[in-house]
Amino acid sequence: MKIWIIIALIGIIGSLLAAGLFMVRGGPSEQEKAKRMANALTWRIGISVLLFLTIIFSYAMGWIQPTGIPLTA
Repeated sequence: MKIWIIIALIGIIGSLLAAGLFMVRGGPSEQEKAKRMANALTWRIGISVLLFLTIIFSYAMGWIQPTGIPLTA
């Protein structure tokens, strides 16, 4: 599960960097530049939502358990 989360985070960062690159370099026209940037950001949002739903599903199935600081001292 940890590997899939890391892969998803790398994908999110990669698509965000791609959108930034398209914003700076762009394409032959402003319209093409905006379309490529919007496409990269759409992929980022899709991967983020998929990661969120996967984590919730994994928790519900018992595949992952929360760890952290206990609330009682």
